[in-house]
Amino acid sequence: MTTTARTQPQRTRRDTSRGKFFPYVLGTGFMALSFAATAFAIYALAVGEPFHGFAATVLVALPAGLYLRRLGSPDADPSRREALITVLLSWLFLPALGAIPYVFGGQLPPLDAFFESMSGFTTTGATTIQDFSLVPDSLLLWRAVSQWVGGVGILVLFLAVFPQLAIAGRQMFHAEMPGPSQERFTPRLRQTALAVVALYAALTIACAAAYAVAGMAPFDALAHAFGTLAAGGFSANAASFADYSAPALQWIAILFMTLSGASFILVFRAVSGQPRALLRDAEFRVYIGILVVGGGILAMLLAGEYGTADAIRHGLFQSVSIVTSTGFASADFREWGLPAQGVILALLFVGGCGGSASGGVKVVRWLIIAKHTAREVRHAIHPRAVLPVRVGDRIVSEDAIRAVGAFITLYVGLFAFTTIALVFLGADFTSAFSASIASLGNTGPGLGPYAPIGQLDELSAVGKLLLMFAMYAGRLEVVTVFVIFTPGWWRLPRVWSRG
Repeated sequence: MTTTARTQPQRTRRDTSRGKFFPYVLGTGFMALSFAATAFAIYALAVGEPFHGFAATVLVALPAGLYLRRLGSPDADPSRREALITVLLSWLFLPALGAIPYVFGGQLPPLDAFFESMSGFTTTGATTIQDFSLVPDSLLLWRAVSQWVGGVGILVLFLAVFPQLAIAGRQMFHAEMPGPSQERFTPRLRQTALAVVALYAALTIACAAAYAVAGMAPFDALAHAFGTLAAGGFSANAASFADYSAPALQWIAILFMTLSGASFILVFRAVSGQPRALLRDAEFRVYIGILVVGGGILAMLLAGEYGTADAIRHGLFQSVSIVTSTGFASADFREWGLPAQGVILALLFVGGCGGSASGGVKVVRWLIIAKHTAREVRHAIHPRAVLPVRVGDRIVSEDAIRAVGAFITLYVGLFAFTTIALVFLGADFTSAFSASIASLGNTGPGLGPYAPIGQLDELSAVGKLLLMFAMYAGRLEVVTVFVIFTPGWWRLPRVWSRG
């Protein structure tokens, strides 16, 4: 009897908070977007550019955000279902609101505006803009900020929000930050969120300052810094970094793109007095190896065209840009030979480190798959041997190996489906292949007509919708999206209930 009396209040508290986490998180996102749109409306007015799109965003987002926050609670204890819904709908509604300035600004039709916004918030960097000279600076900066928000948002969401949600929270945290084990880098979750935002912002400011010192105009420096740290790739220029002649700018981009593709936990430790944390990490060492080998191969292939020094710079820049899913271009690689384009195509499948702002499969997953495959080969010789899979000094659990296998299966399956669908819609195979993997990996540029900045304005409406779904699924780690198509999803307890 005593046990029942003690447990009853806890059950009531949990039930009354059900369904309040999702509206609170979404409402907070809406309000943050409305504040950003307000600042942009003021900026547009100050420089004499159209401000109606930003004002319309505020009129929609602010009241909706206030209403949703009133429905929710910051202390809510979400179910697994509600945690999933929060992630899935946040990355749909925020890009939808972010598309309003493109439509009301008279720049893009609704579908293209949603594509542009989804590309920004998922840090993909593909675009439907045909003539950058016709786009107001305020809207170009809005594009850059949208991918910066998408980059920091995915880090904060999976570092500081979901780890506190018991099983469901850990599951979602693990989905975005894959690896054998996860760790917080500050004792308290609020401090973790602040640490992420502070480090992300500090690196962005440092990157913008470095660009400006190296010769970029202040506006371009800020816009490119937003894209660099978010691993997003939106540029204020149609030719991306090929529009700038100073080699120093590309070397600065190489440095900060490399940081954006590294684990934020390790970068935080490195700047907090533990510089060896990066070098001790097995995934980071493989990541750097891939960047160097990819850049070296490209440099050898380009040496005859550019000369040794410039070939090294272009090769390393493009290797880092593609692997980290940033998508900047130092040159129009459509003019490079087929072997160099083949290297770029291969690098599109890699991705950055787990716990970074980059998209793609992630290096740690490839490490796990490679080591698991090697173990299976050894098992053929020694069937009774106990051979754990290790990444660095950590043993990978069998559950993690199965999860990675499922992720790779879904990832490749969605990539193949999107490629075939684009071919049926009229795209040539190379373009369809590269656009599919570039969208799913949140990289942006593909090959053929979609190089060097992922310009997809001529794609059909159905093709754009397909690639938008690929961006969305890739940013949310595929499994998170496909779970709603399983019968078990609909049998989970309801998120919202009366009382």
